[in-house]
Amino acid sequence: MPEASYIAAAIAISAIITVTLRALPFGLAHAMRGSALLASLGRWMPLGALTILLIYLLAGIERSPQSLPQLAGIAATVAVHAWRRNAVLSIVAGTATCIAATALL
Repeated sequence: MPEASYIAAAIAISAIITVTLRALPFGLAHAMRGSALLASLGRWMPLGALTILLIYLLAGIERSPQSLPQLAGIAATVAVHAWRRNAVLSIVAGTATCIAATALL
């Protein structure tokens, strides 16, 4: 078993790295407050993240009756978002639809 000092050093190093990595974005955001790049990233990143998630989801769906709940969830998410333009409501509606459709099939 490793010595207590070795374990303490590993924990201390991990804690320092974790705190540094968590504080770094706040320091960068403060330094880049008026940056056009930061404004552009804030505008386009949500769309990019959702696009990547959608592609990942669609790649995992096979053409079978078992994939109907996932497709219903996607359709519900798109429909609610087109109707209300609220990301949280869209995600909740899509998830609820997928879960309900899975339970029914």
